[in-house]
Amino acid sequence: MKKILIIGSGGAGKSTIARRLSNILSIPVYHLDALFWKPGWEQSDREEFRHKIQDIMMQKTWILDGNFNSTMEQRLEMCDTVIFLHYSRFVCTSRAIKRRLQYANRSRPDMTEGCKEKLDMDFLKWIWFYNDRHAPVVMDRLNKTDARIIILQSPSETAKWLNDLSSF
Repeated sequence: MKKILIIGSGGAGKSTIARRLSNILSIPVYHLDALFWKPGWEQSDREEFRHKIQDIMMQKTWILDGNFNSTMEQRLEMCDTVIFLHYSRFVCTSRAIKRRLQYANRSRPDMTEGCKEKLDMDFLKWIWFYNDRHAPVVMDRLNKTDARIIILQSPSETAKWLNDLSSF
């Protein structure tokens, strides 16, 4: 594992797992949210965003966490490993709510400074229906890639996988 993509529903813990993997494997981590969002939740130019990702993917090692459909194909072509956090809607929704409370009125560590944590009904709906609407599309894409696919379906399964990995 040298070029790792971490995907999954909002609230699944992609950034947390990316940081843990970075510590275990000594590979730099890049959070797509931090690359895309400018202070005040202003979107980056799509081409600028794509170029940032392309520059990162030219490095020998990287961990990229986040979904961003607009660059998914590009990232799937370049990675050697995909970790798909395929958690239940209840886990992801409760974690998103907890994160909102934890980082109220401030930016979380994996986000651009000046993007205070927020939670709105559209995002909650996206999380709630992720497994019904988005996960099948993700699975279809994963079935077409040559990368190693790791699907983790619960926080406990993920914790065990990370513990096993760190013991090597």
